[in-house]
Amino acid sequence: MDTQDDLVFEKLSDLLENLQYGSVTIFVQDGKVVQMEKNEKVRVGKTK
Repeated sequence: MDTQDDLVFEKLSDLLENLQYGSVTIFVQDGKVVQMEKNEKVRVGKTK
């Protein structure tokens, strides 16, 4: 692995670590991660 791969894994780890409810989307181009998006849901109160 190179430095770029280390940065990708570190950023992905940060995104997942701080995510309660939601999703992370990873975009790959030519075999390399070029973008990551985090969509987070915020739960307010209890639902039945």
